[in-house]
Amino acid sequence: MRRSSIPPGVAQRIRSAARHRCGYCLSPQHLVMARLEIEHIIPLAQGGSHAESNLWLACPLCNAHKSSKIDEIDPVSGLRVPLFNPRMQVWHEHFAWVNGGLSIAGLTPIGRATVVALHLNTDQDALTVRSYWILAGWHPPSD
Repeated sequence: MRRSSIPPGVAQRIRSAARHRCGYCLSPQHLVMARLEIEHIIPLAQGGSHAESNLWLACPLCNAHKSSKIDEIDPVSGLRVPLFNPRMQVWHEHFAWVNGGLSIAGLTPIGRATVVALHLNTDQDALTVRSYWILAGWHPPSD
């Protein structure tokens, strides 16, 4: 959704509710060199709406990899499962930081499928930036 088409009050509520960080990789706005994007949890192409309840924050990398996906195959069970919904689900119930915060482990079928679909551990740019954040002591987030 274009930023200009989102009422400023809605955009501010979403940014505040998301604590100004990506709902998928938890990258905080103050460390990302691009504006976090307001994304459709259920993409419009998949029948989603512009309703505030279907909007959340995503970094440009996660949002680009997510694209119009709503589900993915869990690499462990082989079942197609829905992607993580950062508005309705708790990040730490589906994911954990591993390798000192460099990688994200999926703890559930939803978590594992989301890691695959959004390339959370295979996007080289994301891994490089995370490694620098770790060296600086800014990552992983403590909450």
